Amino acid sequence: MPTATNRGVDLYYETDGDGPTVAFVGDVGYGAWLWGWHHDAVAGPYETVVFDHRGTGRSDAPAGPYDVGTLAADLEAVLADHGVRSAHVVGAGLGGMVALRYAHEYTRASTLTLYCTAADGGDIDADALAELSLDDGPEASLSGAFSEQFRTEAADLLDRITGWRREEDASGDPWEAQAAAMTGFSAPPLYEVTLPTTVYYGLDDPVVTPEAAESLAAALPRGDSEAVEGRHLCFVEHAPAVTDRLLATLDTHTDHEV
Repeated sequence: MPTATNRGVDLYYETDGDGPTVAFVGDVGYGAWLWGWHHDAVAGPYETVVFDHRGTGRSDAPAGPYDVGTLAADLEAVLADHGVRSAHVVGAGLGGMVALRYAHEYTRASTLTLYCTAADGGDIDADALAELSLDDGPEASLSGAFSEQFRTEAADLLDRITGWRREEDASGDPWEAQAAAMTGFSAPPLYEVTLPTTVYYGLDDPVVTPEAAESLAAALPRGDSEAVEGRHLCFVEHAPAVTDRLLATLDTHTDHEV
């Protein structure tokens, strides 16, 4: 599988499908499994690019601190290595912040889709974010990610997610470095981020409040927001509906003849 390199740090990524590129940028600590549902919906009419943040999965785990600017440069290294000229960028949490910085500093992004993202690290509930870590085991980290109803009705799926987390997710110092990048983020001037952008947010997200997500969308010249039932991983819990909306957005802003 391919790797890109940014300042000596090797970054593992995978691609699939054929067509205009959609790049997925993960949240604090989560491995590539986070995008499995989106991948199944998007790959085919689109090419997908999924990579592991530094400190996660098969990417290198250099000592911190990390910051969003460095993670945006990592994304640029991945897209440049793969020869991508233009990409729809989809980011969750920390990945949404990376997408904002990336769109401001680089030229390859064509649209942004942001899940459970705020414009400033001060809007992040650091205690709720810490509860999503693997410190107390993957099972304990699920209550802030998924609604109680989902945890009850999808017990078999949560067992698989628990296994994926053990295999792929960041923990310890790399997790802390990613979390610090998220809580230390300050967005670039949002009026300068002029790409079409949709901000999805969980109505019961303990990490990023609906108010913070709506404020971000309102500050973007071409931003809009969509509420989703659920918590911080509402876009996984309600993946069929969310990916249907994502595909509609991608199709609106894509010329498949290019």
